[in-house]
Amino acid sequence: MLKTQEGNIVGKVGTRFMRRHAVEHATGLSRSTLYQYMAEGRFPKPIHLSSRIVVWLESEVLAWIGARLAERDDVGGRPLGPCA
Repeated sequence: MLKTQEGNIVGKVGTRFMRRHAVEHATGLSRSTLYQYMAEGRFPKPIHLSSRIVVWLESEVLAWIGARLAERDDVGGRPLGPCA
C-alpha cells in the first residue's frame, strides 16, 4: 500500500491528484514560491507521474491550507496587524 507523507493510505474516497496549476490556484502561491517551499520542507512534495508530469495529493494540499488557517487563528486572540 502507498502512504502519503502524513502516513495516510492512498486510495481513500476523495483522494485525487492535482496538477501544478490547480495547486497554484488553490494555494495562491506562484510556481517559484511553491518550489521554494518544497525545497525548504514547508510544502508537500509532488508525485512524479512521468518525466514531465508532477502532481500533488489533494488531501495533502488541503491539509497544508488547513494548517495555514490554524496558524492564523492560533494567535492567542491578538490582532495580527492593521487588517486584523
